[in-house]
Amino acid sequence: MKASEFRDLSIEELSVKEKELAESLFNLKFQHATGQLDNTAQLKKTRKDIARVKTILIEKRGVEED
Repeated sequence: MKASEFRDLSIEELSVKEKELAESLFNLKFQHATGQLDNTAQLKKTRKDIARVKTILIEKRGVEED
């Protein structure tokens, strides 16, 4: 997803999305370790999506505190 799509989500939805992506990353790493992962670029994409979600969560939580 793009950052703009993540920005449209609420804080609760972003938290859920972060957990889903972390679980997905775990599964991808497991598949990679066992040699079952065909598209290794998916690892990088998932890590970047997690970083995007965390960044937007920090931004939104910072705005709420002010």
